[in-house]
Amino acid sequence: MHAYRSHTCADLDKTNVGDTVRLAGWVHRVRDHGGVLFIDLRDHYGITQVLCDSDSPAFAELEKVRSEWCIRIDGSVKARDEGLINPKIPTGEIEVIADDLVVLNRSQTVPFEPDSEEAAKVSEETRLRYRYIDLRRASMARNLRLRHAICQAMRRVLDGMGFTEVETPFLTKSTPEGARDFLVPSRLQLGDFYALPQSPQLFKQILMVAGLDKYYQIVRCFRDEDLRADRQPEFTQLDVEMSFATEVDVMAMTDAVFREICQVAGKGFPEEVPTIPYAQAMDRYGIDCPDMRFEMLLSDVSDIVAGSDFKVFSGAIERGGVVKGLCAPGGAKFTRKEIDQYTAHAGDFGAKGLAWCKLEADGFVGGVAKFLDASTQSSLRERFGAADGDILMFVADAPEGANKALAALRSKLGAD
Repeated sequence: MHAYRSHTCADLDKTNVGDTVRLAGWVHRVRDHGGVLFIDLRDHYGITQVLCDSDSPAFAELEKVRSEWCIRIDGSVKARDEGLINPKIPTGEIEVIADDLVVLNRSQTVPFEPDSEEAAKVSEETRLRYRYIDLRRASMARNLRLRHAICQAMRRVLDGMGFTEVETPFLTKSTPEGARDFLVPSRLQLGDFYALPQSPQLFKQILMVAGLDKYYQIVRCFRDEDLRADRQPEFTQLDVEMSFATEVDVMAMTDAVFREICQVAGKGFPEEVPTIPYAQAMDRYGIDCPDMRFEMLLSDVSDIVAGSDFKVFSGAIERGGVVKGLCAPGGAKFTRKEIDQYTAHAGDFGAKGLAWCKLEADGFVGGVAKFLDASTQSSLRERFGAADGDILMFVADAPEGANKALAALRSKLGAD
């Protein structure tokens, strides 16, 4: 028999009843029923229940076992009684009757129990400090396995399309990119520094010039910039380059990769991904990578409000800017505090302010409503397809600034 295990803690079922087995893993839970010990033994794959009564030669040692000790169990597989079957786990129809125990490693009291209800409430700082405990949680193990399966899926699709995976250097010279470089001092060339790559851009272009034709790499990249929700100092990306390809070829390749990834992840993927021109994306969504799961489209209303008494609108248009806005369905229920929070969010993305008005049966109310006459209100209602109970929000700025602020506002409204 193997020195540590004959099966994993997810392998055993009714077909193994009567077999002599050896399991190794961590003590997930200990239950003492007065002369009978039940131990849930956990490894990366699952959990198996181990039973030991007072007649077993392993009983005295098993009584000393505590949570998260690493142990090895020898025993025989027994079918559980009908009323004791646990349908929630693959090994729920059996249990292992312990004959022998070897303690591989004792554990001090852990700062939090993996997979307990309290573990999800533990602070991120504590989880990262005790990362080896955190990674024992089933949800974290699933994440690692899913990441592995996604990487396999990407390689499978691209290999099938004739791509070649090439590793490019990490220690290189600084090149113009979109962020600051991480620098590594050179031991051999005093006073000189290597730069960690923000992307393999130059290397993959060299490969194309060399005639490789199709390249990909699942690569780590480094960018020395402030943390944000979509910005990390180091991250992994699927990097691709193709020779003699059109945008249609690139989109077809991307669709194929995402379709396989979604299948692996158990998510749906459309038969055909809708495509829109860049100009249309910027006009309707303010961004070239919009969330299209909801409408809330942007509209340029400069022609409607150009003659209004609101100087912010008319002034921006006179300077060559635009007035764009969106309609948030049901937004009339927003409190002033909530509107101020959305205003601040738009300000984080460059907006100098956020004009708004609520739609009620008697007309527009609040915000800039007093500057909009009945004809203007009617035109705005028609342009946005707005209804009573909605709220209109506007940004007056240069086209680029208005798009940037409203795209961020639209995303937040959609998320909220």
